[in-house]
Amino acid sequence: MSGILLTQNSTFIIGPVAKLLGYIMEGIFWVLDKMGIPNTGLAIILFTIVIYLLLMPLTVKQQKFSKLSAKMNPELQAIQAKYKNKNDNDSMMAMNQETQAVYAKYGVSPTGSCLQLLIQFPILLSLYRVIYSMPAYVGQIKDAFFPLVDKLIAADKSAEFIQSFSAASQFSKQFANEAFTAGTVSTYVQNTYIDVLNKLSSAEWASITDKFPSLSQDVTNTVSTLEKYNNFLGLNIANSPAFAISQAMETGSWLLVIGALLIPILAGLTQWINVKLMPQTSTGNSNSQQDTMAQSMKMMNMTMPIMSIVFCFTLPSGMGLYWIAGSVVRTIQQVIINRHIDKMDIDEEIKKNIEKRNKKLEKAGIDPKTINNYATMSTRNVEKTSKASAKSSMTQEEREAAMKKATDYYSKNAKPGSLAAKANMVKKYNENNK
Repeated sequence: MSGILLTQNSTFIIGPVAKLLGYIMEGIFWVLDKMGIPNTGLAIILFTIVIYLLLMPLTVKQQKFSKLSAKMNPELQAIQAKYKNKNDNDSMMAMNQETQAVYAKYGVSPTGSCLQLLIQFPILLSLYRVIYSMPAYVGQIKDAFFPLVDKLIAADKSAEFIQSFSAASQFSKQFANEAFTAGTVSTYVQNTYIDVLNKLSSAEWASITDKFPSLSQDVTNTVSTLEKYNNFLGLNIANSPAFAISQAMETGSWLLVIGALLIPILAGLTQWINVKLMPQTSTGNSNSQQDTMAQSMKMMNMTMPIMSIVFCFTLPSGMGLYWIAGSVVRTIQQVIINRHIDKMDIDEEIKKNIEKRNKKLEKAGIDPKTINNYATMSTRNVEKTSKASAKSSMTQEEREAAMKKATDYYSKNAKPGSLAAKANMVKKYNENNK
């Protein structure tokens, strides 16, 4: 059901992806349990490594695009300068053809790394859901709440009592749901109780014993099992660093204070290192719009480490552990990918891409020679295009026929919302109103 955290998330796209990732997490926890170390923190680290390794091909493509973009941007900027303030249909079509030729020359899509980001985004959101609601996806962790949950449901006025906990506010819709208010013991009711219990602090667990003394042994057994699962280097990763620090200061355990502080600090530090290793876009000859985008990206890169510290200080330490593990894995990936891309022969890549493009044009019945001047256009020869055309051995009629064929090809294959599609709409409008 939508909105239930313990019951596996059913949000469109994220729900099915989270379920798939949940199988991976449960498998990792099962292996750790068989090895005698059923630890949630270790499971989160291994889970993060596995997911980022699976995303490695997308990451390589994304970084490869960034490398190629730095080399082709001057050519794109030259084309934009050539057609600046030219809004007629022919200019728009010519600009689009030249732009398409440059992208084809470097073998990248105009959407760049957007596709890779669109694929990764729901995966990373789903990964967060799995880690945030471990009992929903790891059966062994959920089993730790029984038989306490069933006995607590049967206890008088337990529903009102459990809703008094601070964590219960985020599950208010579940408490108001007919499946909960019906008064019957169902999976929905059990899940709602576990949702809340999974977020309780040590003091709130103690209050259950005070309120229902007969359940003291069940509470002790549940807490003991959860602490066994959640203990990572002395920290209970179910608690936030902020809560762990306040609790440690009450007991005078300064070692735990240092351990709790390390979570957000390491999260921010590893995020900062990761950002520094990411390819930076050059703005040497860029226009004002690109300068603005570059400045916005730079500001975001500066604020991300700070955001990591703030979030990881208030969220459960398990999320901070995931944040750190993810940054470390991405940093290692970045170092390896950067070395691989730095060794890449860009000119050889361009040569291969031109050959692929020419084969596609030939297959479509277009002579590549008729638009090769678009593919080889650069900042040095944009202004010489007209001279090159004059030297062509083709007649004017042949050039016009060939260009019309190329124009029809690009227009036919234009993606909805692209510049080619918009230019085609303008062309049709002008033709209809002649």
